[in-house]
Amino acid sequence: MKVSDCIIHCLENEGVEYVFGIVGKETLDLAESLAKSKQIQFVNVRHEQGAAFMADVYGRLSKKAGVCLSTLGPGATNLLTGISSSKLDHSPLVALIGQASMERHHPESHQYLDIVKLCEPATKWSTQLTDSLNVPAMIRKAFREAKMEKPGSVAVVIPENFLTQKISNKPLSVNPLPENVPVLETLKSAITLIESHMKPFILVGNGVIRQDAAIELQTFINTLQAPVTHSFMAKGILDKAHPANYFTFGFNENDLVLTGMQEADLLIAIGVDFVEQLPQHWNYKKIPVLHIDSLPAEMNEYYPVAIECVGNIQKTLQLLNQMGSPAKPWIPYSNLKEKIMSAYQINDGQQTKTSSTPFTIEDILHCIEDFTTENTIVISDVGAHKVSIARTYQPKKPNRLIISNGLASMGIAIPGSIGAKLACPKDPVICITGDGGALMNFAEIETAKRLGLSFVIIVINDSMLKLEVQQMTKLFGESYGVRFQNPDFVQLAASFGIKGMRVGNMNEFETILIETLHTLDEIVLIEVAMQN
Repeated sequence: MKVSDCIIHCLENEGVEYVFGIVGKETLDLAESLAKSKQIQFVNVRHEQGAAFMADVYGRLSKKAGVCLSTLGPGATNLLTGISSSKLDHSPLVALIGQASMERHHPESHQYLDIVKLCEPATKWSTQLTDSLNVPAMIRKAFREAKMEKPGSVAVVIPENFLTQKISNKPLSVNPLPENVPVLETLKSAITLIESHMKPFILVGNGVIRQDAAIELQTFINTLQAPVTHSFMAKGILDKAHPANYFTFGFNENDLVLTGMQEADLLIAIGVDFVEQLPQHWNYKKIPVLHIDSLPAEMNEYYPVAIECVGNIQKTLQLLNQMGSPAKPWIPYSNLKEKIMSAYQINDGQQTKTSSTPFTIEDILHCIEDFTTENTIVISDVGAHKVSIARTYQPKKPNRLIISNGLASMGIAIPGSIGAKLACPKDPVICITGDGGALMNFAEIETAKRLGLSFVIIVINDSMLKLEVQQMTKLFGESYGVRFQNPDFVQLAASFGIKGMRVGNMNEFETILIETLHTLDEIVLIEVAMQN
């Protein structure tokens, strides 16, 4: 068989269902081989950035590695934002990138860039095929690296001249990833550490979701009875009404839970990724840390690790639960939980809104909470609304709220909704995006329409980059370069063959959302006209 056929057989062997991308001259043979696959569907997209975002979100939700494909030069550079997002948000992703034939690598050459070097800072591992016989080993390693803790993106660069070479190599067997747990003495030391402190505070990060440790963590929390806070990407671990739930940390401003955390004498950080927010922002008092994570701690003066429990988080928590963690019930001073709920508008959904009452993103979030099922996936784009979602919205289950918080890249929501719907076809998907992020990858609506997908797109239309307006106004008293004019989103939706509606008050939004969710069998865009 030719090398391109071998690559596709290797992808099939890895359980790949979708490849998102754009075909170019250097990947024509890969496309021809993909066309013969009975297992893999090629999703031809409108921009390579969208392909990478689709693969990113698909990987987060499916627990498989999402796969994206591009050609050389501008195709590769267009992938960079999405694969960088995958690396920093720890989503498993494999990027297959075409390259010029080997004889064009040394002289100055049309569209040639050193893609391996280009991708190195954006990936866990970046490599180029130099021997066609190595294809099975290279693809196996790529998927293994992408999925191994902490997951991330891998780039495999394939020069055009290799794709037509003939080889007889077969895919390598796929073995489970190795898992380890802390030794008994370390676990005992962790229990002793907890016993010796009166006010532990639990910080929950995205690693808990990645390693399917929510149930074990809930048992740990219910036994310890200490307060708990979540990073943006870990929301949904605890029910909104759980007495230990102090909601979310990681905000640049008004991070109210920090006052409670600074009362603690021990921080128990479980699956916390520094990429969401560095410890100097939430542990400026340098409180001792019990580190529970898949990898050793990245220590600094603001993360003073007392004990490290390094290994599979789910199994580590199982062992700690079996050993009997002590109860350490305590409540932060000054009715902190009530203050957080009030400031973040966590329980304001019952307030009556009339047709003349201005409504906010928080009103929209309460409506979504009230009228969606526990399996509903909400995908947030990046902008001022992301901060509101991180504060106010309370998903009913873990991994049902997708937020880009490592790279924090605008434009992820619409293509990410495609990845989400393909990963979880039976679950409702709601995309919340600002007008800035929406138009970055709006063309992927055509991709979603072509695939026959159904989800809701909520576009917050205020004709500005609101977060930047707020920040510039605070610093300088005015803003510059962050306002713009928008197209008519309803007409734009219609031009893509999807249903578009505009709402101007909460009553309209609630009515349309309920009707849409009850009959959702297409893509529906709801434009929310916000007052500036």
